[in-house]
Amino acid sequence: MKKQIIAVGVAGLMALSLGGCGTGTAGGGAPSRGGDASVASTLATGDLVGISMPTKADQRWNVDGANLVKDLEAAGFKTQLLYANNSPSQQSTDINNLVSAGAKAIVVAAVDGTAVGPAVEQAKAQGDTIIAYDRLIMNTTAVDYYVTFQLERTGTLEANAIINKLNLAGDGCKATPCNIALFAGSDDDNNAPYFFKGAWDLLQPYFASGQLVDPSGLVTTSFQDSDWKTISVHAWDQNQAQKQMDAFMVKLGNQPLAAVLSPYDAISLGVMKSIQNARPDLSPIKDPTTWPVITGQDGMDIALTNITFGAQAQTVFKNVALLAQQVTTILTGLVAGQTPTSTDAPMNNGKIDVPTFLQMSDELVLNPTGDQKGLHYPVEVGFITEDQYQKDIAAPIIN
Repeated sequence: MKKQIIAVGVAGLMALSLGGCGTGTAGGGAPSRGGDASVASTLATGDLVGISMPTKADQRWNVDGANLVKDLEAAGFKTQLLYANNSPSQQSTDINNLVSAGAKAIVVAAVDGTAVGPAVEQAKAQGDTIIAYDRLIMNTTAVDYYVTFQLERTGTLEANAIINKLNLAGDGCKATPCNIALFAGSDDDNNAPYFFKGAWDLLQPYFASGQLVDPSGLVTTSFQDSDWKTISVHAWDQNQAQKQMDAFMVKLGNQPLAAVLSPYDAISLGVMKSIQNARPDLSPIKDPTTWPVITGQDGMDIALTNITFGAQAQTVFKNVALLAQQVTTILTGLVAGQTPTSTDAPMNNGKIDVPTFLQMSDELVLNPTGDQKGLHYPVEVGFITEDQYQKDIAAPIIN
């Protein structure tokens, strides 16, 4: 996920780097494929591992890159880390350059999971091990392994936040239907439909019962999870999300707004700015009862601020250190002559079933209960520093 950093004034806060979301495709259909065992004999301790990340503009990809370098070098590999500035063509060039530099394995968090295919095919032809990192590389046989998080869980956690806050399983929104806006992730990200499906499976019954309604008319009782692109936000872009929410707010008029399903913290930020511009009477500070339940993903700094001051209900946090550890485990296993195996179902990329290693995400909230985590959790796992956390939760508020 993606691109620019834009200041906004909801709950007075909002201007920080953006985070990242991943990609994936469910298994089934194509022949199953394990990691290429022949690679084990060519990969050795001390070899160069190339790392291709999408962009430095997003908070999480900087953390991902640093984690990979740290863990792989601790395991005895050399590393070269490149960022593609969210350009598919630049990423393809980067991968070619990593192969030319002598990389024996390439870890790729794809800007565009399809566009990067030819570059990884060339790398594979040179004998490289290819690991798709958080975003599945599509429509190619040149992928050995895929590491990511449990995809539908993101949407499940977001939907449950809305269901619980609005008491939909009880009497909530029965006497008077509740207005909700729904957003899905980028239409070129193969993770986005899985995030949305996890949410829609839980929210659809409340549309069917009439408890939830979308005043924009985009989501109706006949809406299917396969229709997700009609509410997608291209490139996970904050500005685009704001434009789409602006159109929603016109349809909403002076009606109350109960909730916004947002799959990503930067989209949430664009939504908040739109609400503030269109309806200054709605405020999470002056009157929290009028402010909608807004979800998010990635545990961005700005999300911690917004949750602290009531502008956002939760965020789905992915401890990306787990992905770096899994990549390192795969590559050290290959060095030892092992073929890494996973208990998780493979993910199909349109050509093959790619061996997949799934990690668990967490939900961050202000007052955690059960399995939820508090806002300090990103510090505890090393995602941000204590100093940064203190800045996040002490951000000034502009009413």
